[in-house]
Amino acid sequence: MVGVDDVRGRQGARQADGDGAGRVPAVRQRAERAQPQPVRRADHAGPGAERDQLAVEVSGERPGELERVALTAAEDAAGAKGGRSDVNDAHLVLPLLTLGDPQRLTGGYLYHLRMAEAAPSHGAKIVFLSFPERPFPAAALRAPALFRQVQALGADAMLLDSIAAALAAPCLALRPPPVPVIGALHQPPGGVDHGAWRTWAPARLDRLAYRRAAQLVVASELLAAELASHGISRERVRVVPPGRDVAAPPEGMPPDLRCGRRAAFLCVANLVGRKGILELLDAFAALPPEAATLHLVGDEQAEPGYAGRVRRRLETPQLAQRVVLHDPLSREGVAALYAAADAFVLPAFREPYGTVWGEAMAFGLPVVGWRAGNLPHLADHEREGLLVAPGNVGALARALATLAADEDLRRRLGRAARRRALSRPTWEQSAATFFAAIRSALPYGRGVPYRRRAGQHA
Repeated sequence: MVGVDDVRGRQGARQADGDGAGRVPAVRQRAERAQPQPVRRADHAGPGAERDQLAVEVSGERPGELERVALTAAEDAAGAKGGRSDVNDAHLVLPLLTLGDPQRLTGGYLYHLRMAEAAPSHGAKIVFLSFPERPFPAAALRAPALFRQVQALGADAMLLDSIAAALAAPCLALRPPPVPVIGALHQPPGGVDHGAWRTWAPARLDRLAYRRAAQLVVASELLAAELASHGISRERVRVVPPGRDVAAPPEGMPPDLRCGRRAAFLCVANLVGRKGILELLDAFAALPPEAATLHLVGDEQAEPGYAGRVRRRLETPQLAQRVVLHDPLSREGVAALYAAADAFVLPAFREPYGTVWGEAMAFGLPVVGWRAGNLPHLADHEREGLLVAPGNVGALARALATLAADEDLRRRLGRAARRRALSRPTWEQSAATFFAAIRSALPYGRGVPYRRRAGQHA
């Protein structure tokens, strides 16, 4: 994985000449069509870099249950399928209990995938075990089977994704966990994507699970503060933020995202309500047609009903031909858009960290969004970006219009954003802190496998 420093030369060239140079081939093909399209979509072929994890079915499980193991290296497949662990292997074996497909394009899943990639360099292996995606709380019935898989793997500790904590909680309450539990948290108790009626019970279960954990590793100071508001001791919490580096963009001229307009705005976010995509489109529609082109990158399947509303909004005359909707991209594809855009906008209402804000800033992009969630902890208003009151679509439109019209302001804010971003850790630095936090939480000391201490044998 190539850090941000490796793209500094290309980024500096883009900032020096003031325009995006070159074009995204898919965008150009759309523009050259004689028949206009109501919604412009940029198609990108080929699997993303995020998809290169090996996924195998756990031995003895029924097909289609989404209870899979994703290993960090192909040579681990045979041992994992047989539920075998070599007691002479010095690596920590760390099953991570999550929900559904761990390859999904969200900040939390990406965090775990990046830690799994880095694990061998830190004497560890992360194995993904997934609860099936069923209506809450039916998936919790699979917890005993997953706990048995944890034992069969000869685990040293069990990582518990916050998205699956409520599902593991009843089993944790009824019996001692087979190995120490370490929470890997990217959302507060109860989550961030549900209404009050759907949050209350999971929040109680989340807190129950966290009381059984030896340590909680969280993605931001904001999330640590939210846990404290739920009565969780700050002494049990370690903050390990995501890395700010992405991949290097492809070689050659960066694409022209402006498409003949004054500026190009980029938004990378799944199409879900809390990301504020509809409010962004309302604000963008208020800009003059020649002001800017908006590029949206995200998964439409995360919240299909909301994604449908976004699509219908894109078909209106104020937005047709001014917004490019991209398919999910590889890391390199997203990096190419970061490198070519003029500003990044994401008016998320609730965001425990917001990995994409940090990535965009590392590429020298000013950021625009609500003064909400973690954004005020990442950027200051009129220093690294423009932050407006949550829900104020008029103020958001004015911020976009200001940046579209003022290239000098974009450059000044972008330089400050890059300086601040480079003060944050890379993914490799975050991984070092992450695995050090895990080892510090184990009761038997660094480097002594739990399965040996407990007298377990493969």
